[in-house]
Amino acid sequence: MDGQRGGRSMHKTGFLHRATAWLMALLIAVLGIGFDGAMAQTKRAAKGPPMIRDAEIEGLLRLYTRPIFKAAGINPKAVTVYVLNDHRINAFVAGGQRIFINTGLILQSDTPNDVIGVLAHETGHIAGGHLARMGVEIDSANYTKIIGMLLGLATIAGGVAAGNAEVAQAGQGVMMGSNSLAQRNFLTYARGMEASADQAALKFLNATHQSARGMIHLFEKLASENIAILADVDPYVMSHPMPMDRIRFLEEEAKKSPYWDAKDPPALILRHQLVQAKLTGFIGGPQAVMQKYPSSDQSMPARYARAIAMFRRGDIQNALPIIDGLIKELPENPYFWELKAQALLENGRAAEAAVPVKKALELLPSNGLIQILAAQAYIDTEKPANAKEAIKLLRQAQRTEGQTPETYRLLARAYAQTGDVPRAELATAEAALLMGDRKLALEKARAAQAAFKTGTPEWIRASDVISFASR
Repeated sequence: MDGQRGGRSMHKTGFLHRATAWLMALLIAVLGIGFDGAMAQTKRAAKGPPMIRDAEIEGLLRLYTRPIFKAAGINPKAVTVYVLNDHRINAFVAGGQRIFINTGLILQSDTPNDVIGVLAHETGHIAGGHLARMGVEIDSANYTKIIGMLLGLATIAGGVAAGNAEVAQAGQGVMMGSNSLAQRNFLTYARGMEASADQAALKFLNATHQSARGMIHLFEKLASENIAILADVDPYVMSHPMPMDRIRFLEEEAKKSPYWDAKDPPALILRHQLVQAKLTGFIGGPQAVMQKYPSSDQSMPARYARAIAMFRRGDIQNALPIIDGLIKELPENPYFWELKAQALLENGRAAEAAVPVKKALELLPSNGLIQILAAQAYIDTEKPANAKEAIKLLRQAQRTEGQTPETYRLLARAYAQTGDVPRAELATAEAALLMGDRKLALEKARAAQAAFKTGTPEWIRASDVISFASR
């Protein structure tokens, strides 16, 4: 996690710095909308979170956040929103200017405003510098007592997430056992940050002429899910305000806004519903799709979800006519063209996929994910001319997507198809280094370096790989 902060050397040696990083990881719950954020993060700390990358979903989230960031005085390019494949309703801030949002929040939201309200709350944490200030609060407290407190907090969070009142109460017992003024002050501070983020969200929504109704609706849904579990929990050992108190206060303040009854534009609602359909199709499976979108439902989102479910199980014959129908209705939607290309590509029809992906690129020429999909389609045609075009696209994609193993693997294939073996070897070495395969990285980098003239950019890159892989 990137939330670790630099600190004084003196007597605060390695253990305390590692402890600070660990505490900051647990404190994801403090900077989230709900109580289950800590459990979701700490359970996955060792293997990393299940990230979802998708051009359409990320494009919609940028549309949601751009006016909020502007109202908060934050550069939209400085904040990244990540999507986690987690069915629970949650979002949180970590690592400074990074917002994480669960697929569960998107899928269980009724309107775009629901999600926008939550993103406004998380933006309040960023604008308030809460993560950095939390680290200062930790530094000023007694580590032993704070660790005991956070272990209890994590146990309560686990009980809430699992719907187990006994576990939640056991966590409260852990906290009572290590009770101290430092704990109480720390949690009071955390609740204050939550209240501050709520207030900031109301301000940002008002500034962008949007209602806070959606944010309150999500908080109500969370409260109804956890009301039985939280009934016997001491409010003074919680990192968030008590749900119903929080909702009452927010609603009272939000109703003062002239935009309380503001509605989402129909076009935005459709985009939101299409993203929900896409998520259901890709991560829900055929059964979930048919339950939510039966064949009698001929809406655009329903057909979108069914087409995805069909091609994912190999039924491209029935999926393609549905996708073509969607394209006919909204020909300027780049994501329908992208879906058609993906369906064809994943079913071994790369030459056909190159046509719709080219149209998607025309509509979204600077999108790195679509550039990578197009490059893959071109490479899979196994034509040198297409491979050259793929190399151009992959180099462009690296400007927005960064240096990833996938782009380097595709570059290696493209260079090989054009007969440029040294660059293919270099790209393979760079991919291997990013994947942690030092042996392969060294082998390929040395082979590539021998083919390049000393001092050229390629020679220097190969030298860098050799240097890093040899450490």
